[in-house]
Amino acid sequence: MSQDADAIVIGAGIVGAACAHALACAGLDVLVLDDRRGGATAAGMGHLVAMDDNPAELDLSRHSLTLWREWSRQMAVDCAWHPCGTLWLAANAEEMDAAREKQDRLRASGVDCALITAQTLQGLEPALRAGLHGALQVPGDAVVYAPNAARWLLASQPQRIRILETSVLALEDHRVRTAMGATLQAPAVVLANGIHATQLCPELPIRPKKGHLLITDRYPGTVHHQLVELGYVTSAHHSTGPSVAFNVQPRPTGQLLIGSSRQFDDTSSAVDADMLARMLERALSYLPGLADFNAIRSWTGLRAATPDSLPILGPHPSRPGLWLAVGHEGLGTTTAPASAQLLAAHITGCTPGIDPTPYLAQRFGALA
Repeated sequence: MSQDADAIVIGAGIVGAACAHALACAGLDVLVLDDRRGGATAAGMGHLVAMDDNPAELDLSRHSLTLWREWSRQMAVDCAWHPCGTLWLAANAEEMDAAREKQDRLRASGVDCALITAQTLQGLEPALRAGLHGALQVPGDAVVYAPNAARWLLASQPQRIRILETSVLALEDHRVRTAMGATLQAPAVVLANGIHATQLCPELPIRPKKGHLLITDRYPGTVHHQLVELGYVTSAHHSTGPSVAFNVQPRPTGQLLIGSSRQFDDTSSAVDADMLARMLERALSYLPGLADFNAIRSWTGLRAATPDSLPILGPHPSRPGLWLAVGHEGLGTTTAPASAQLLAAHITGCTPGIDPTPYLAQRFGALA
């Protein structure tokens, strides 16, 4: 059978698009397959954030943010790049201590950040309720509209990247069997289709985490930074049951995007009225003025989570020719650039920019 491309990428979300872009930049001809079902890229907030739950997460997000800033100088206007920074809000003295610890971790990794007092915080974000203890300001964080960023990446190398709209039915060594009745072949097949990856590779340790978002009408100037409670790390990110946390993003349109929530193993797309109410109650406790705002839409999406909350990047341990770029949970948009660089380095035999070991599939014994 003749070779259809140097690499086939399954999934045209932000991770798949970044992988296709990185491989094309490395000189490979890339065929991207996508069935237009949509996934986390279309449903997420697009917050580009230096996350530091563990050193590997921080390495991946920090390196990715550097790449995002490079991309921002070339991106199309409709990608809505907005370098608003993040304010991690401390509601009490204990969370202010957590802010100091977070500052130490970020600074040790070279991430610019600063503690700000309650008075300074009130000046920066007067819509916040009084009584907060302060915040950690991370000015290098940003916001992007991920669906358009993915389209921009796929269009950036027209001589190298082709896109085919089709469902994939099966993976067979270096071959991909499609719903169109075709069997496509490439030396490298990259699985980068998020929550749908387990349909083709059921042995992957990926679990769905459902999330809700709500967007308001236009209220420009209400919020100036991405606002996240410091309790987010314990109340949402590491919770094993349903949880909510305060997370509000100012869109360039003047709208406010409100999150966040997590529900394990619920794969329905339906909005859960109780969960949405909990999420909005949490938001109102930080931004009381939201009570007077009009909401225009709410929706849900599924994050693809691994047991250790790190993505799986690199070769499949037991399926030759299959490469994995999956399991990014809620950080797919943030970490797509560095994830793609790591994967392209694996495939082309180059030296990656960061240590690839923490993200390899071999860390899950069942896969090996």
